Parts: sequence; C-alpha cells; structure tokens
Amino acid sequence: MKFRVEKDMLGEKKIPAEAYWGINTARALSNFPLSGVRVNQNLIRAMALVKKAAALANLELKYLDEKKAKAVISAAEEVAEGKFPEEFPLDAYQGGAGTSTNMNVNEVIANRASELLGGNKGMSSLVHPLEDVNKHQSTNDVYPTSLKIALILDLKALAAVNASLQGAFQKKEKAFAGIVKIGRTELQEAVPVTLGAEFSAFAEAFARDRWRAFKAEERIRVVNMGGTAVGTGLGAPKSYIFLVIEKLREVTGLGLSRSENVMDSTSNNDAFVEVSAILKANAVNLIKISSDLRLLNLLGEIKLPSVQAGSSIMPGKVNPVIAEAVAQAGYRVMANDTIASEVCARGTLQINEFMPLLAHAMLETTGLLIASGKMFAAHVEGITADENKCREYFEKSPALVTAFLPHIGYDRASALLAGFKKTNDPNLRKFLEGKLGKDLVDKVLSPYSLVSLGYRDENADHT
Repeated sequence: MKFRVEKDMLGEKKIPAEAYWGINTARALSNFPLSGVRVNQNLIRAMALVKKAAALANLELKYLDEKKAKAVISAAEEVAEGKFPEEFPLDAYQGGAGTSTNMNVNEVIANRASELLGGNKGMSSLVHPLEDVNKHQSTNDVYPTSLKIALILDLKALAAVNASLQGAFQKKEKAFAGIVKIGRTELQEAVPVTLGAEFSAFAEAFARDRWRAFKAEERIRVVNMGGTAVGTGLGAPKSYIFLVIEKLREVTGLGLSRSENVMDSTSNNDAFVEVSAILKANAVNLIKISSDLRLLNLLGEIKLPSVQAGSSIMPGKVNPVIAEAVAQAGYRVMANDTIASEVCARGTLQINEFMPLLAHAMLETTGLLIASGKMFAAHVEGITADENKCREYFEKSPALVTAFLPHIGYDRASALLAGFKKTNDPNLRKFLEGKLGKDLVDKVLSPYSLVSLGYRDENADHT
C-alpha cells in the first residue's frame, strides 16, 4: 500500500494514499476502537448538506473564491448523495462532541474538491479542510444542526410508514367488520365485540403515531447554525450567520429557522428528548400491538402469515417471528430513549460532550421504526381471520349475557347463567335463544349492536 504523510499540531502520520480522509480521521480511528459500529450514514449525508450550505453562503459573501467554492459544493453534493461511504470509517462512539466526525467530513470533501480541481488527495494548498470546508463553522453548530436535519428527514419517512401501517389495519378492520367475537380484559373473557372493531383500535394507535412523527419536526427545526463554538457566533461574520440559514433551507428543502437564542440551542438539548419520547410512544404501540396479534394468533382467532420454519427439532412448527422482531425493535427504541434522556441531561454549560452517543441512539431509533414499520405493515396485509373459531369462543362465553342487561336486568341475567351451568349444552347463545327468543338474541348480538356506542332505548322520552 502506498502512503502519503500529513502533519498536524501533534506531529506526522502516514495516511493511505488513496484515502479521502486525512490525519484527523486517522487519529480518531486509532483513539476510538470501541464498538465496530460506524457513524450513521444519514448523519454524514446531512452534514454534507450543511457543508454545501456554508460554502454557498461563503461564496455569495466572497469569503471563498468561485472556483474553490464550486469544487467544495460539488464534493459535498457527492457525499450527500451517498457516495464514498467507505471514507467514513469512524466508530459511532467517540469523545469530543462529534469533532472527529466533523473533521472526517471536512477532509473527505476537501480532498475530493482538490481532485475536482485537478490536484491530488492531501493537497490542502488547493482546498483546506478547515480553512475552506469548515470556514466560519464549529463542530458545536455543525453537528447538532446536521443531526436535526437527519432526524427530520427520517421523521418524514416514518410518518409515511405509519400511514401505511394505519392503512393496513384499516383494511383488516373493514374485512373483519362482520365477525363477532368475545372481547378480553386482564386475559379473561369480557363483553362481545367484533374483530373489525379490535383492528380499528390498532389502526387508531398508528394514526396517532403518524401525526406525532409529522409534528415532531416542529420541535427540532430550530437550529444553531452560525453560533460556532458556544452560540455567540465568535469567528463568523454577521452576514454569514444570517445567510447560512437561508442557504440551509434551500439546500435541504426543510423549514429550518435560526434560533432566537443561539446559546440556548447550543447548550440545551431538551428538544431531542421530546422527540425521543414521541418515538418511544411509537415503539410502545408496536410492542403492544404485535403482542396482541401473537395472542390472537395463539387463540386461533386470526392466522399470522407463515414466513419461516419455527424449529430445528419440531417439524411443522411455525412461530410469529415478524411480530417478535417488531417487538424487539421497539424494546431497543425504548432503551435508546433512556440514552437520549441521560445524554441530554449530562451536557455541561455551552456544549454536550456526548452528542455522538445521542446521534447514534436517535438515528438508530428512527431507522428501526422505519424498517420495522414497513415489515409490520406488509405482514398485517397477510393476516386472515378464522370466523368459526371466533364464533366458537363467542357462543359459549358467559360474558355474552352482559349484552342483555338493558333488556332483562342483572338479576334475571344471573339466573339465566345459573340455569345454563346446569345444562350440558356448551352453546350459551342457543340457550339464550330458547329463553329469550331468537329475534332478541339476533338483534342484541348483531355486529352493529355490539360496536355501536351504547344501546338505543326505544322507550325513553327524549323530549
């Protein structure tokens, strides 16, 4: 392998000649061999958009000459498109509030820009990673701004995924609308419902998650770009501080705005905690509903799609593995919410030293929710119902009699149940038809009556 030699304040270091990254990345690679998990690529792409916006502002204000600025802009665009992913090798867990990642992006863009200008990698005389790519910036405004951009883009995708989940359950709500069954509370039989109504509740939960993901953007669209190190803008001209936000809106297509108190948005990260909690609510729904589907599948009232063999020793066994995987993704999201809360609480004064952990946790969360939501929606499409099994539980359940209380009262209902228990007939519905008449039983236990909000008192005076 061929090498080039680069220098910094700590000395010299050999860098692979073909690498777009440089000495700062090399030192970070050596310093942080922690997890083997790389910095999230969505963060890298968002940071490249920030670098493009900064270059556009510096070009317009003539802080960068046109030839150099256009090379930086082109290189940043390539990184934002997902090119050169292998050039971002740093561990997700790193000290320094994200400085290593910012340096990595600066070096890759600078070296690629140098190539575009006809030079070689490592020729900082053409495009310097700090003097040019990082001009008028600090990690402390670049990194949190980039994280917010990456999260907003993911939140938009997540809102669409939750819309798909909502739609998948609504289709089943409609398909199962006429299937009567017994409801359950505390793992005991409760009053009658319909399978469609049960699925409607699942759909509503994801409708809320869709809305929450969409609205969460408002919590993080205020950025501290231009605040540089501590939020005072020291080292950056006022003209740039105001212009870079406009360029950032143009480059991202997002409704970003500059914080009115930039030191606040540099120092305090509670907005991330709020968004993390919103995402945790999504995870809670995924866990709860996937668990409910597993239970309904166990009872035989629905059948989850078979996707793989369930055992290495028991032939024919099929497990609800998609629902289990979705739940595990949800548990990880809940753990990440704890990380986000802890990290944001432990920032000190004008910086959060643990921003890389926050970024990794939150972007892992959105990635897991998007992937598991897509997987779950496709799985729900294949769910079928066993109407006969639903009816079997329904017709023998003592809870059926509750539906007749407005017509016969508590005491008579209790007496009917006592009489039913003395028979050998397992079908309570037939027993009730014999005692109360088929017309009344059919009316009370119709799907419409079971899911209507309350019962209609035909004898009441509504005047």
